[in-house]
Amino acid sequence: MKNMKRTNIISFLILAIAFNFLACKSETKKEESKEVATSEIKKSTAPFSVLNANNEINFTAYKTTEKVAVGGQFKKIDIISGGEGNSVKEAINNINFSIPVSSLATKDASRDYKIKKFFFGIMDNTKLLSGNLILNDDANGTAKITMNGETKDVPFTYTINDKTFNMQATIDINTWNASAALASLNKVCEDLHKGADGVSKTWSEVGLNITTTF
Repeated sequence: MKNMKRTNIISFLILAIAFNFLACKSETKKEESKEVATSEIKKSTAPFSVLNANNEINFTAYKTTEKVAVGGQFKKIDIISGGEGNSVKEAINNINFSIPVSSLATKDASRDYKIKKFFFGIMDNTKLLSGNLILNDDANGTAKITMNGETKDVPFTYTINDKTFNMQATIDINTWNASAALASLNKVCEDLHKGADGVSKTWSEVGLNITTTF
């Protein structure tokens, strides 16, 4: 009987220790998850920070001979370096950024899928678009945009009104040797890109309109 009691007491102690260990482990996991969640929230203390700003990256593509506009945007931008300053101009000048292709949105899920798979999916290094912005004077700048494994200069115009920066540019996809990607997209969208003349056309011209509000 004494041996049984002793065995029960030992078993109870083992269970108690195990329970405390698991509880401690569980709390540790909770604390770790809190730390991870906190570390993911990045904020800048600079007076002007693109990271903290509201960024709208809009583009306009064109289809059919009549050049019908199709609008879209990229929902996410990652700041690689720069993007901070004591003024809007200082924060924008010489910023390096990347844009995930997966964040593309045109308000049409089917169209989004086709652009990602049959346009960007045909290019080299398809996951990201990257770039650098240089402000040359008070109205003009140069963007170095990397796409399809190639980097090209794109001139743009810009304005700064109070705490809002807006830039506009027009690019030609073929400049990045992406004619194969354009042909691929036009093929999968052949009927949808036909105009009144029955000709299917996807323009290589794309308009960019980017606004950052601090």
